[in-house]
Amino acid sequence: MKPYLLSLGAGMLAGILYSLLGVRSPAPPAIALIGLLGILLGEQIGPIAKRLVQRKPVIAYVRTDCARHVLGPQAVPERDVRA
Repeated sequence: MKPYLLSLGAGMLAGILYSLLGVRSPAPPAIALIGLLGILLGEQIGPIAKRLVQRKPVIAYVRTDCARHVLGPQAVPERDVRA
């Protein structure tokens, strides 16, 4: 039940933001796609900040896990492990 309530809350926040920006919902396709890209990029802020605080490698994370999440599995080619 909790994920549904969180999703509803996030949707309501998006609706409020759309209202403040004067964009009708559902948004025109270009605006909606840019919004989805913003969501994907925004999801990465937390893990990147956490890595910075822990002094862990950030660039490697961005090139692998972050790129895979934002751009899809084709973004990071699998390594060729031939012996």
